Amino acid sequence: MIHGGIPLRGKVQIGGAKNAAVAVLPATIMAEGPCTIQNVPDISDVHILLEIMESMGVEVRMTGKHEYYLDGRGLVSSVIEHEEARRMRASYYFLGAMLSRFGKAAVALPGGCNLGARPIDQHLKAFTALGCNCEVEHGMVYCDAGSGMKGAQIIFDIVSVGATINAMLAACKAEGRTILQNVAKEPHVVDVANILNMMGADIRGAGTDVIKINGVKHLRGVEYPIIPDQIEAGTFIAAAVATGGDVEIDNITPKHLETIVSRIREMGGEITLDEECAYVKRHGPLLATNLRTMPHPGFPTDMTPQVSVLLALAEGTSVIQEGIWSNRFRYADELRRMGAHFSVDGKTAVISGVNSLSGAPVMSTDLRAGAAMVIAGLCADGTTEVRGVDYIDRGYEDFVGKLKGLGADIERIEDHEPQIIEKEA
Repeated sequence: MIHGGIPLRGKVQIGGAKNAAVAVLPATIMAEGPCTIQNVPDISDVHILLEIMESMGVEVRMTGKHEYYLDGRGLVSSVIEHEEARRMRASYYFLGAMLSRFGKAAVALPGGCNLGARPIDQHLKAFTALGCNCEVEHGMVYCDAGSGMKGAQIIFDIVSVGATINAMLAACKAEGRTILQNVAKEPHVVDVANILNMMGADIRGAGTDVIKINGVKHLRGVEYPIIPDQIEAGTFIAAAVATGGDVEIDNITPKHLETIVSRIREMGGEITLDEECAYVKRHGPLLATNLRTMPHPGFPTDMTPQVSVLLALAEGTSVIQEGIWSNRFRYADELRRMGAHFSVDGKTAVISGVNSLSGAPVMSTDLRAGAAMVIAGLCADGTTEVRGVDYIDRGYEDFVGKLKGLGADIERIEDHEPQIIEKEA
């Protein structure tokens, strides 16, 4: 429940990157000793992953705030059933990790936010090239490397973060050299490569167009801090600019935010970056702009809903072309409830700015759209009720608490009426 119209002011701390954590944690089961992972975000996707790992026989201990001790030496299962996998998309990273550990894996097809078709064909293409026999039966993915995986040259048909990371996980201990081309270059891809290299892997080129992996026989346990979350940081930048606030955002990696910051500056944001902080304010009007989402280093699709709120209040007309997901604009109806002029044609949205939004009951249609609805409520006249906040919990730690710390009039209300939240099958 949000009472809008209050500019955000103060300091906020950014947590560990969700998209890195959900790959780094499965990677630890490949180690021959315990790992200590730091800067782990306290979000539901992480809780689910840790529950899955415990059910597989991994020793999981929380050793500090945002720090976990993980010992996979007692791992007893290479199978993840439907009930576990359907709760989150990133469960597919166990395929690559368990192939590297056991030479075989079985994981139910994953769930997650419904952003359109997200097949895992590129993952299976990589595993097959490495010498695995892969089959999909009754909603389960079965992969078996038989006598062992061997390095290969793999050219992905599309740029896929998940397939790039899964191929790196699987190829770490494959015999010989693996060359991955047309790979994803996102910061969390580099973060996974970095922890694997600390464990003893030989991965070169992460963050560039070509990744080369020389197989090794052993991987050791390590201590490793997860990178800060660029999307959480971008979300608070958008919220500060949208409300005309003045916010210091701490624990960031400026290089990871360059594209987000440059585009939000075009929309009227006044943003200064130093080594670990962003200083964000806005004094003038919001301005229309055109943008297209693309794989890194392009503008991230995960920031589209949040900046849509800025453009809904901007002077003039903006066009957003979505280059990744077919269903990214499912939240358009919710913003229209609040008075936004927002039309969608396939992967293109046209937004004509209005003077103000009005509070209304709205739904979170996915993780990032949920954050956008909250930002819209912070800007709107009157009261906004955002339902489906389970989506927000997937990727934002204590979102309400952090916003309250910035002066927002926001409360999380326990509603015992049954909620129907659409999830991907």
